[in-house]
Amino acid sequence: MVHEMRRSDRQLDLTATKQLLINGEYGILSTVGEDNIPYGVPLSYAYDEDRIYFHCAKDVGHKYENIRHNAKVCFTVIGKTQVLPEQFSTSYESAVVFGTVKPATDKRKGLLLLVEKYSPAFKEKGHSYIEQDIDTVGVYEINIEHMTGKGRK
Repeated sequence: MVHEMRRSDRQLDLTATKQLLINGEYGILSTVGEDNIPYGVPLSYAYDEDRIYFHCAKDVGHKYENIRHNAKVCFTVIGKTQVLPEQFSTSYESAVVFGTVKPATDKRKGLLLLVEKYSPAFKEKGHSYIEQDIDTVGVYEINIEHMTGKGRK
């Protein structure tokens, strides 16, 4: 079920939302565990049109257990913000993605996108790092089903 944005006057268009996902420094992955307790964790990520890639420990941990229990996730990226004290408000931009997460079909692609985003000046070293550790790291992809962006300038 997709909810309508209450403040539709602040809705970002699809191009601006995608740009925010491309430029975002980190995102918050929200999952729900077997105990029905929500869990949100910040992580580095790479956006590639209809997918978001991230890496973590392989086959272990809270995030992994929750994903195994329920593949439905929410992923939030917050861009530029500025508190406007005299207006009792905030200037902001954010993107919210809903989708399903699974182990990446192409781990190497996900890791290369992360290197290109976070370490573009060290691609060669990143490639060798990937080859060394590709079998020991978990790489996941979120298949985007719905996304919205919102902002107040």
